[in-house]
Amino acid sequence: MTHIDKIQVTKRDGRLEPIDLDKIHKVIAWAAHDLDNVSVSQVELKSHIQFYEGIKTRDIHETIIKSAADLISEDTPDYQYLAARLAIFHLRKIAYNKFTPPHLFDHVTTLTNAGKYDEHILADYSRSEFDELEEYLDHWRDMNLAYAAVEQMAGKYLVQDRVTKTVYESPQFLYMLVGMCLFANYDKAERISYVKRFYDATSQFKISLPTPIMSGVRTPSRQFSSCVLIECGDSLDSINATTSAIVRYVSQRAGIGINAGRIRALGSPIRGGEAQHTGCIPFYKLFQTAVKCCSQGGVRGGAATLFYPLWHLEVESLLVLKNNRGVEDNRVRHMDYGVQINKTLYTRLIKGQDISLFSPGDTPGLYDAFFEDQDKFEALYTKYEQDDSIRKRQVPAADLFSLMMQERASTGRIYIQNIDHCNTHSPFDASIAPIRQSNLCMEIALPTKPLDNINDEEGEIALCTLSAVNLGKVENVSDIEEPAELIVRALDALLDYQDYPVKAAENGSMRRRTLGVGVINYAYYLAKNGVRYSDGSALGLTHQTFEALQYYLLKASNKLAKEQGACPAFNETTYSQGILPIDTYKKDLDNICQEPLHLDWETLRGEITTHGLRNSTLTALMPSETSSQIANATNGIEPPRGLVSIKASKDGILKQVVPEIDKLKDQYELLWQMPNNDGYLKLVAIMQKFVDQSISANTNYDPVRYAGGRVPMKILLKDLLNAYKLGVKTLYYHNTRDGANDAQADMEDDCAGGACKI
Repeated sequence: MTHIDKIQVTKRDGRLEPIDLDKIHKVIAWAAHDLDNVSVSQVELKSHIQFYEGIKTRDIHETIIKSAADLISEDTPDYQYLAARLAIFHLRKIAYNKFTPPHLFDHVTTLTNAGKYDEHILADYSRSEFDELEEYLDHWRDMNLAYAAVEQMAGKYLVQDRVTKTVYESPQFLYMLVGMCLFANYDKAERISYVKRFYDATSQFKISLPTPIMSGVRTPSRQFSSCVLIECGDSLDSINATTSAIVRYVSQRAGIGINAGRIRALGSPIRGGEAQHTGCIPFYKLFQTAVKCCSQGGVRGGAATLFYPLWHLEVESLLVLKNNRGVEDNRVRHMDYGVQINKTLYTRLIKGQDISLFSPGDTPGLYDAFFEDQDKFEALYTKYEQDDSIRKRQVPAADLFSLMMQERASTGRIYIQNIDHCNTHSPFDASIAPIRQSNLCMEIALPTKPLDNINDEEGEIALCTLSAVNLGKVENVSDIEEPAELIVRALDALLDYQDYPVKAAENGSMRRRTLGVGVINYAYYLAKNGVRYSDGSALGLTHQTFEALQYYLLKASNKLAKEQGACPAFNETTYSQGILPIDTYKKDLDNICQEPLHLDWETLRGEITTHGLRNSTLTALMPSETSSQIANATNGIEPPRGLVSIKASKDGILKQVVPEIDKLKDQYELLWQMPNNDGYLKLVAIMQKFVDQSISANTNYDPVRYAGGRVPMKILLKDLLNAYKLGVKTLYYHNTRDGANDAQADMEDDCAGGACKI
């Protein structure tokens, strides 16, 4: 048997050399420097490396990283940094064959020549600017990343060869180069200042960037919008154009929202009765095929949420499309569904009345009025109910809502869009630019128009570009002003920087210049401020915080409008009429939160009506599964399931510890500690008061709290009605506690894995 110190190891360049156990020990000791409650010997013991002749140093290093990561726990959270430092060391060795990164200019030159970076970076920046930014780069910031962040960076964001798993860059180059790309067209006298500010904000996690930007900006790829909203008309030409648009955007890694509510119902006459219509389901299957046909970055198929109104004649068949029972012919399981509801339909439920179901093609004006004018919809709806010549079916509202909520509970993926709130509490004038759908993750609310063909310039595909402010870095709400300005400038520049695979998307983006800025780390923000989700203590703080978020974003967009002009379709917004979100929210909110406004909205109102806004929308609260991990933050606005979350991704299991667990362990309110959804929905409603688009808000149920281990239908309906009453626009996932380990998160959901999320 070979003695261990006689073994030869295979270096990264293929050379053999004698094993040096002391070198392994020194690397772990270096990574453990200044960390509490970590033990170098524990890592070495845990690794159980089976040394053999010719073992690769890369394999040794990966085994040690994994053993350190396995030791991450509530009591020993610092192993997440030890493992991260080892992983950064490993990553840099792969990228550069040494620990110290090259000079910024040399690095960009090498990767541009290799076709990995966009050629414009070298063309747009002088050598002296490269030297100045190289001086500013701080590669030691890599050591502030936690293990889950490094793994997500290496798996999803860093420029790499996905076949050989060779990574070509380290995180600080990513942050610097994104800023250099987005501010490249700024005046040379000020752009380096903006690049530095943006670099600091992103690399120090004050700003969270979305997946398409982190993985794509600096490469020759130029499509970075996270969310794409495509509306389908009721014609074969429009259905074909919708399908083509889906394929083009899925291939570019975007998440898709499809509005197919206009398609007429099964049995409708075609060509004057020459044929009968096959109904919605065959076309939904076509869209599903389009969504799944392209792999996204070699990682997964696409993902989509499809929208239709609750009053559609086929609704009872549509509500069960995700259901596991049934046969393939009557199921379309690989998309999610957004059901659109308004006050008329809720009123029928409350009064115990019937809902009449219609085919949109049989009821002139009804479908459009559903979005544009609620009074007109009510009048047309009751008129058509009394018209015996119009095909219809009547169903008790309680039965229909119960079926919807039952399917929502059993699949988790039947979503709710309160379509009237999306249009009445909106930055768009519904009579000109109605909201007729949302997106994959239910936080975008933008105008769309159906396409008649893929090159149709009259149609409108809505895109939204996302980012988020890290509330964990906010000590005073005024701290939001700087990241807000940088985000607006960077994302607005991105709209001009990116390419548009479909003309209807470019037209819409250039006219409206829509942004969606959200937050991450809200649960940590509540914990460090000593307030909770469920008991009302967070209402005032949440009001102040989201007031500041919207205010500073509007202020930044107004400032940009003064410099570069308002967006061309500013006249289609309610902002142009001097109407702000603080004017149109549901006043029922005032009964649960009496917090006054703290900022100077009247001066801002005057500035907006005088100079306009560069961007039609500014806020949307999105899921942020992956980008929250990068910042070692809690997800978006959600309470964590456990103090240590176990994130199961395609790349393996990652443990993430909530921020400041050593100090705040007892301050966090975990998901299943909340007694019900009441407190959470109130907080969402307060956020919605200020947010001009919508919010990915979830409902959560623990069956053991109820008799027989079943959540009563009346509880589900109560929460649905409560959300509507408070002005909540959309509901995303329905989560049911399944008795598994509370720290265990689900396998990556569609929003978390590279589609419409940040």
